[in-house]
Amino acid sequence: MQRGLSILFLFILTIIASCEKLLMEKDEDNTNENNFELLWITMDRNYSFFKFKKINWDSIYSVYRPEINNDLSDRELFDKMAEMLNELRDGHVNLYSDFDESRNLEWYSPYPSNFNSTILERNYLGNDYSQTGNFLLAVLDSVGYVYNGSFSEKTRERDIDKIIDQLYGTKGIIFDVRNNSGGLGSTGEIIASRFADRQRLVSYTLYKSGPGHGDFTPPQPNFVSPKGEKQFTGKVVVLSNRRTYSATNDFVLNMSAFPHVTVMGDTTGGGGGTPYDYELLNGWRFRFPRTKTIAPNGFNVEHGVPPAIQVNLTRGDEQRGIDTILEAAIRYIRSADQ
Repeated sequence: MQRGLSILFLFILTIIASCEKLLMEKDEDNTNENNFELLWITMDRNYSFFKFKKINWDSIYSVYRPEINNDLSDRELFDKMAEMLNELRDGHVNLYSDFDESRNLEWYSPYPSNFNSTILERNYLGNDYSQTGNFLLAVLDSVGYVYNGSFSEKTRERDIDKIIDQLYGTKGIIFDVRNNSGGLGSTGEIIASRFADRQRLVSYTLYKSGPGHGDFTPPQPNFVSPKGEKQFTGKVVVLSNRRTYSATNDFVLNMSAFPHVTVMGDTTGGGGGTPYDYELLNGWRFRFPRTKTIAPNGFNVEHGVPPAIQVNLTRGDEQRGIDTILEAAIRYIRSADQ
């Protein structure tokens, strides 16, 4: 039944996308003003988070539209469009031209980093680690440790099975995704399935279904079930910080659904909507999310998944070469011995 509903909604989204493509393929003149209008109205009809972020898109139009005219250079037009899009404070909203890419870094730049890769490499991993695919593995004081800094490359299921097998006899596993800004959602799903104690509801997805800012499909449930040769259901800690974003944000949310998993560190960077690509009349591309992800308790994760245990990397520890967050995770897992 769930698969049938998913196919139905994919069909609906395809029809909507086709209609929008027809709208954008109208014989409009490739002018600065027409490109701006197309950008604004496409966002207006499809962006997911106007209501959630309490953004008045009409007011933003009234600020930026008077600044657009057909005499602007490409550089000037790009900068005005990028400035308008940055009002959304969304790392999934980007404008791409052949000379630049707009970006918004508010999802992590105002916050402490809570991660120092040099300390991790020199004082914890050293030469006593192995690598499987994109994963670094070590055993720290009888606790398994895995670091993954990106979900951008496809993960082989046999690599995850190998990692679980190697660390199966440890007192617990720390899965560190600090500074992992996302990539392929399938990677997080594969990893989470190796820690699932049983099938669990992890989130709901709502798809934009109409031009109104509140027009969405009913929530579609997402589940994670046990997969692979074996599952690790002992004590697990997931480490996150503000640069844990997008697909990795979803991974942290999925892992938090398991009773034996504790999220520690800082709130993730968010990015709870799936971005879709569009094209302007001048060939520039832009993208933005047209879905939203809701936790099982109804919490919108666009601004991040809060940790169960907040821990920050202190300046004093960092100066001494100590990872405060990692040390707290090791103590937490070893506390079961006491």
